[in-house]
Amino acid sequence: QVQVVESGGGVVQAGGSLRLSCTASALSFEYYTMAWFRQAPGKEREGVSCITPGGGSTYYADSVKGRFTISRANAKNTLYLQMNSLKPEDTATYYCAAGTGWGLGQNAYNYWGQGTQVTVSS
Repeated sequence: QVQVVESGGGVVQAGGSLRLSCTASALSFEYYTMAWFRQAPGKEREGVSCITPGGGSTYYADSVKGRFTISRANAKNTLYLQMNSLKPEDTATYYCAAGTGWGLGQNAYNYWGQGTQVTVSS
């Protein structure tokens, strides 16, 4: 059974940094596009960033471009999201997803984690 588990969330002051991690098991990780999504209270889930199976290409939502960096370590079945210069509007539950498509549409992803909470205080 495929399991996707996020970690690394927490509370941080505006301007600070956090690194999220996501591990996937029972999955041929190196063949899947991986992505981060987030959902703030009262808002719809939105795509944050995605990365190709080999890690050679990445894509970011405009709201995080230049501040967040997605990366992956296929030998460890692990996905990362380095978040710098955090803003209060980045507060959300962050989800990791694995899929065979591409982009920040939710339909491209088959497997989802339970999420990790990120809170940015002003």
